[in-house]
Amino acid sequence: MSGGTGRASVASPTWIDIDEDGTMTATIVWSSPNYDLMIVDGTEYYPVNTSGNSVFEIPVSALDEDLAVQAETTAMSQPHLIDYTLRFDSDSLS
Repeated sequence: MSGGTGRASVASPTWIDIDEDGTMTATIVWSSPNYDLMIVDGTEYYPVNTSGNSVFEIPVSALDEDLAVQAETTAMSQPHLIDYTLRFDSDSLS
């Protein structure tokens, strides 16, 4: 992951579910409970949990390519979107 201020991170390795039709969904676990929204390809995604660090399930269109996302943090005085780039390495699949 790159982007942001470097204070937040996501758990690695990340769980990726691949459906029968090849659709990939990543479970993103943030290092903070203060993320309330992610935007991927213009679509909004909300946390799938209600306690602990923020967890999102987002689509992954391709492995070994950069995926631009935005995540909204509520840790500051005003909520704001932060740009991040995620990359899912096919060599780490098991």
